[in-house]
Amino acid sequence: MKLMRVWAIGLAAVLGWVSDPWVFGADKPDIGPPGQPLPAAWLADWNQPPMANRPLQIVHGINLRAALPEGVEQMVPGSSPGPLQSEPMRFYKDRGLGGVVCNVAFRGYMDSEENWKNLVAGVEGCDRLGMVVWIYDEQGYPSGAAGGQVLRENPALEATELAFDASRSDPLLIRAAYEHTHASNNYYAARRYINLLEEQATRTFIHKTHEAYFQRLKPYFGRTVQAVFTDEPSLIAVNLGPLPEKARAKVPVVDPLDPAVRPLPAVPWCRDLPQCYQERFGEDLLPRRRSLFAGQSPEDRRVRRQFWSLVADRVADQYFGAIRRWCHEHGIASSGHTLREEAIMYHVPLEGNGLKVLGRMDIPGMDMLCSNPDAVLGDGWLAAALPSSAAALHGRRRVMTEVSDFIETQGGHGPVALAEMQATAAWQASWGVTDFTLYYKIASRSSQDYRAYCDYVGRLNAILKPARLDPKVLLYYPIYDLWAEYLPVAGLLRMESQSPRAQRIVASFLRLGQALQLSQIPFLLIDHENLAAAAVSPDGNLVLGEHTFNAILLPDGAELEPKSAEVVQRFRQHRGRVLACTPDSVPTTGPALVAQLQPKYRISPPSPAIALGRFARDGRSILLAVNVGTAAYEGELLVGTSGTWQMLDPATGTIRLTETKAPGRLRLRLDARQAIILVQ
Repeated sequence: MKLMRVWAIGLAAVLGWVSDPWVFGADKPDIGPPGQPLPAAWLADWNQPPMANRPLQIVHGINLRAALPEGVEQMVPGSSPGPLQSEPMRFYKDRGLGGVVCNVAFRGYMDSEENWKNLVAGVEGCDRLGMVVWIYDEQGYPSGAAGGQVLRENPALEATELAFDASRSDPLLIRAAYEHTHASNNYYAARRYINLLEEQATRTFIHKTHEAYFQRLKPYFGRTVQAVFTDEPSLIAVNLGPLPEKARAKVPVVDPLDPAVRPLPAVPWCRDLPQCYQERFGEDLLPRRRSLFAGQSPEDRRVRRQFWSLVADRVADQYFGAIRRWCHEHGIASSGHTLREEAIMYHVPLEGNGLKVLGRMDIPGMDMLCSNPDAVLGDGWLAAALPSSAAALHGRRRVMTEVSDFIETQGGHGPVALAEMQATAAWQASWGVTDFTLYYKIASRSSQDYRAYCDYVGRLNAILKPARLDPKVLLYYPIYDLWAEYLPVAGLLRMESQSPRAQRIVASFLRLGQALQLSQIPFLLIDHENLAAAAVSPDGNLVLGEHTFNAILLPDGAELEPKSAEVVQRFRQHRGRVLACTPDSVPTTGPALVAQLQPKYRISPPSPAIALGRFARDGRSILLAVNVGTAAYEGELLVGTSGTWQMLDPATGTIRLTETKAPGRLRLRLDARQAIILVQ
């Protein structure tokens, strides 16, 4: 489990949907409504979702001699021995799951032959049952330590930081990054961590983990074993705040903490960083280091921007890129998620560029600790937008989520019910999520509810996974500006500690993203590098691969670097919509954005409780409407042109024709927590 994050926002009215006498259910797929029926391949996957479309359960250790009673979701060594199970992995298949995310058991990590035999036998069982396996690459988290083996082999590979101590005559010092970081303040263990800026550290991690799994599971790689999951790696050198005392007492301390180590402002560091800075920018970093901690002159800001651009490129290539290259060499995909996705200011010290590092994954992901649908429309949009945008900008489709009801359970309000689980899944699918990895506890739910949830996800993927995300709006991800503005602090990083410009940019960025989501305007994020690579079509669209966009929003205070500014200027000259969102020019309210952007699809009357995903597949437009609220809504969906739309309910499997109130206006009704797929 991860550092707790709470996403919340007050919600107003909620959307509804339509019922219609034209119905053909899962038992009659060949009887459709008039017009163009769904293709047979779509219906086949809808009626019987294949394993690849279903969720995967995260299982930290497989014990084939466990009794496997109803509700055991994580079988670990040390449980009471029982008879050897002939098909132990059927336990998961019978609950509707498509497979597991698993690892050799944490106890005796990487060293126990019995644990390895159990894992191999479990993967063999998945192979016989046609189930999917992903490998979880760490003993707990954050990934990179190989359960401590990397640093035991070479202590010089530990994460280091350049810290600033104003009490010293020479305030700049290099020290280990451990105390007051995520390495010592997480819910798994206080354990020293590797330096993601050191190429040898990642190489050793891959050798200790990925190579070990390949040697044991080689016949299944590229077939049953399909991906590796890396969990919350980061550059460490920032204070995330301490754990609550009650939680702290339960976390094992593998590496003792030194109480004499004071929290100090710090940035990540490695041995050859000054040399790399010199080679890239043609100047010496060492006499300019103070600019990393203070100063608002153009020179200070230029040094910071150059430093963080170098750090971002290096960690993207040497950790995320290195794992992806290894995965490709071994016929599988790379996946996982980063740390503190929902807080953009943390993206600078933790990864340099959060959008860039996720773009180095085949299946970029998010961490969804909350399954309260009323809360996901808060800061949750950024956690979802990052991996979805990273995938789309690089021509990929799949997006992963690690989802649970951790926050509700910790707060005494869990486990959440099936309806909440399904609405949370649909909200994520509206952002493009395709691969659901679960930390939900099977023991807390009936097998019928678990299967219903897995069927629900399978039906969402039957229609949406092969489809292309089709938003028409871009929101500029202002990491280029935040590189220049970021100033490290000794304590918990808060926006109040940053410059007024940084505060203005971040506040505008978050308001814009939230207003777009609450107004049912799908969008992607784009940073300066991807924007500079975009083409401008004669008809006034920004083109990135197979995606076209007719509008871009720039947060208040953002300044484009020259190449991306040139692209935006050409886009504007071709009558593309460029909204530079200052408080005076473009109000960041839903009605103002709708008026400016004129989205093709919108609901009437408006409702902030609705998420809308927009997709395209085989020449058809597809919408996913999700009601995260607790009341039903009656209204209309304005679709722009007349035509026939079919309504698919992933909870029941039914397919119906929608009711048209007037040309281009569909009658809407969505019950509380309900989601509907619409296919034109």
